[in-house]
Amino acid sequence: QVQLVESGGGLVQAGGSLRLSCAASERTFSRSTMAWFRQTPGKERELVAGLTWLGGSGVYADSVKGRFTISRDSAKNTVWLQMNRLKVEDTAVYYCAARDGLDIWAVYDYWGRGTQVTVSS
Repeated sequence: QVQLVESGGGLVQAGGSLRLSCAASERTFSRSTMAWFRQTPGKERELVAGLTWLGGSGVYADSVKGRFTISRDSAKNTVWLQMNRLKVEDTAVYYCAARDGLDIWAVYDYWGRGTQVTVSS
């Protein structure tokens, strides 16, 4: 059973930071590309950041470049999203996702249930 469980969401003031975590089952994680998406009501889910199992610096949506950092630890089967200098427009439900293959921008097969991030002004 593939499982992705997010944590770390909450309420923060603009300019603050949050760190989201996603715990993945080993089967999911070892050869998977991992990503964070976000969604607000009435809008499509958008990719925020993605990282393959090969590592590297990852890819980011233009709106979060320089503020968010995605990272992963294979030993812990965990992927994180460090979010700094948060803005009100970052408010959304954030989802962890996984897929086989190296294409970060392709369709994802597995999803977590999401964690709410609310940034107040």
